[in-house]
Amino acid sequence: MQGKMAIVGGAETITVFKAAGVDAFPVTDEKNARETLRKVARDYAVIFLTEDYALLLKDFLKRFDEEAYPVVLPIPSGKDTGYGKAFLKSAMERALGVDILFND
Repeated sequence: MQGKMAIVGGAETITVFKAAGVDAFPVTDEKNARETLRKVARDYAVIFLTEDYALLLKDFLKRFDEEAYPVVLPIPSGKDTGYGKAFLKSAMERALGVDILFND
C-alpha cells in the first residue's frame, strides 16, 4: 500500500490520471463504484474519486474518515458540482484550522 495511488471514476475523466501513471479503475454506476472502492481501499494509500461518484457515495465515504489510510479525495470531473472543492476546503479547515487553499 505504501505510496500507491489510484483513481476511481468515469472512463472519460480518469484517462489523464492513467497517462500520468496513476492506477485507474473505471466505473459505470453507483454500485460499481462502491464495490471498486472496497477492493481498491485494501491496496492503495491515496484514492482519487471523481466528484460525481463522491456525491453518490457520500455516506459510504464516511467510513474512510475513521482510518489514516486510504485517503479518499473527491476531485472535479466533467460534471463539476462544487462538491470536490467544498470537501477539500472542509478537510483543510479541520486539519489546519484555516482555509489556506481557497481563501473564501
